[in-house]
Amino acid sequence: MIPAAFDYKRASSAAEAISLIGEYGEDAKFLAGGHSLLPLMKLRLAQPTVLVDIGKLTDLSYIRDAGDHIAVGALTRHRDVETSDLLKQHAPLLAHTAGEVGDPQVRHRGTIGGSIAHADPASDLPATTLALGATYVLQGPNGTREIAAADFYQGFLTSAMAADELLTEIKVPKMDGAGWSFQKFNRRAQDWAIVGVAAWRRNGDSGVALVNMGNTPILATSVTTALSGGASIAEAAEQAVAEAEPQADLNASIEYRTHLAKVLVRRALEAASS
Repeated sequence: MIPAAFDYKRASSAAEAISLIGEYGEDAKFLAGGHSLLPLMKLRLAQPTVLVDIGKLTDLSYIRDAGDHIAVGALTRHRDVETSDLLKQHAPLLAHTAGEVGDPQVRHRGTIGGSIAHADPASDLPATTLALGATYVLQGPNGTREIAAADFYQGFLTSAMAADELLTEIKVPKMDGAGWSFQKFNRRAQDWAIVGVAAWRRNGDSGVALVNMGNTPILATSVTTALSGGASIAEAAEQAVAEAEPQADLNASIEYRTHLAKVLVRRALEAASS
């Protein structure tokens, strides 16, 4: 449980952080809250030679009204997302889900950008921003680019973000008037979800995404297609695993996860429709 030796650099700005990553190459990793990276390092599943600490970059910690969306800085702590009045008004699903992450210690130190960049399919916030149709802003040595959440996740702990890029902002569409729900089933309150569901509905539109039902967060497009085609909630929920690739582990079999996904999608859609 002891990580391999590494060098430590603290960046004073986003530009310096990107420069340091570029200098040290793919063997360098960004460090923010550390709740995702450090456990992997202790297990030696990740062995970066350099850690670039971006935890003190206060210019990347903010929640702002940006017209048709809410702009959330990547280094915004989970607790700040959870308690934001702006998000509670315009994207309450995201605020609520942030309050379901881990325990108070994790929520006060972990960052939304760290959770998304880590791309863990068992994490709550990647699936929630996926369901909401969020856009991620990436900054690298060649400038800034935006990528839709639906195009970001490519495999287990793998994303479309280049090794020398930094996630700087999450653009969350305003969901005024939408019904929403986040359902999570776990063995204990602070555990990773065995299965989780983020869902919203508004004026015939909807979004549903699944936690821990494949190698990436899963956008359940078959569910939303069924709903738009006139299917009942129960009928749509039966399509919950159409895009999923559930895997067995010590917590659940494939059959159990499949059953949970259908039940939780139904519950989430019922709550979002009430």
